[in-house]
Amino acid sequence: MTRPQRGSGASGAAYVPSAGAGLHGGVPPGERLRVLLVEDDEGDAFLVSELLAETNSMIDLLVATSLSEARQRVMGVDCVLLDLGLPDAQGLDGLRRVLEMASGAAVCVLTGRSDEHLGIVAVAEGAQDYLVKGQVDGVLLTRALRYAVERKRADENARRLREVELRQAESARLERGLLPQPLMTTDEVSVHTFYRPGRHAALIGGDFYDVVQTQPDRIDLIVGDVCGHGVDEAALGVELRVAWRALVLAGVPDDEVLPALEQVLMSERRLQEIFATVATTRLDLASARATVRLAGHPPPLLLSGGTVAPVPAKGGLLLGVRPRRPVAFDLEFDTDDWSLLMYTDGLIEGRVNGGDERLDVPGLTDLLADPANRAVPLSELPAWLVGRAEQINGGPLADDVAMLLVTRGSGR
Repeated sequence: MTRPQRGSGASGAAYVPSAGAGLHGGVPPGERLRVLLVEDDEGDAFLVSELLAETNSMIDLLVATSLSEARQRVMGVDCVLLDLGLPDAQGLDGLRRVLEMASGAAVCVLTGRSDEHLGIVAVAEGAQDYLVKGQVDGVLLTRALRYAVERKRADENARRLREVELRQAESARLERGLLPQPLMTTDEVSVHTFYRPGRHAALIGGDFYDVVQTQPDRIDLIVGDVCGHGVDEAALGVELRVAWRALVLAGVPDDEVLPALEQVLMSERRLQEIFATVATTRLDLASARATVRLAGHPPPLLLSGGTVAPVPAKGGLLLGVRPRRPVAFDLEFDTDDWSLLMYTDGLIEGRVNGGDERLDVPGLTDLLADPANRAVPLSELPAWLVGRAEQINGGPLADDVAMLLVTRGSGR
């Protein structure tokens, strides 16, 4: 290194205002850095201190003469400037030990002319840069240390971003696996589904739906909504859906299914205030009938004979508030051309034309009765309804939206 003409001791803070910086065009601006020099040669340590002192480096220099001493002083430093020839560590072994003990700090290797090839290998091992003794001045040294710190931070940010991306990808795979696959083999009816969580960047929310065919002419459907929008509510919604499917497949009597589901809710919820609304429908295709049960949930809408009307089932109590069996409502189909729309309240809670009035069930009924939707294929009708609801709301809907549209014949 080129010996400067003035400076301070090797272990002192090396912030000495000087016009020398201007001679080299200045150094990159930034906050004050703490640099630990690990160097057993007092002369070289003194030179590093003087080189930093001749520039407006804003670097506080600490010095350790061995790796064991460096271990005691490394806490809180931004960069380690490491000589590869130490009393208790030689070459790349010392670098590896420093990288292990100072995982959050940048590491710059300080080598002699004869060890320059080691500097290149050191960067491959994980160092941010290497410097050759005798080939740097104060500005270049300061710049190299600051750049090393910035590269370390960039590497750390890239690593964290990659970890987040991997976690998000894993979470997305898990969430996709939790979305239901309708268990149905009949071709007498078609089921069209729609699901969109209100939670940002999520695939599932507190709303849930499922379809299970237990006999050739019998199909069970459920749509539900757990209050809240977080991960816990989404997990609870999945638990309720899976529990409902298990109860139906196990042949639990119809009147006992929702009370059993309520027991699951009450045992699994994290807060006593958590509740859920549910609508279930059992289709008996042979007798052209359906049995609808509501637990605090908006009623399904029946499309038949060119008209649209809510199924007049009793609303019932929310699940998790006061256990009570929902009242069954028997629905008869007068024709073989019909559709039954089951949905969660996220679809009907949007505002109407920027006012205080909500879309609600009557507004949704009017949308379905609009002749304009006749040109919309039934498979696209749920998405069309969401689009119209958002248009009326003047923006995206805030809540989760889940829909089941089961159709027979022409569906209208």
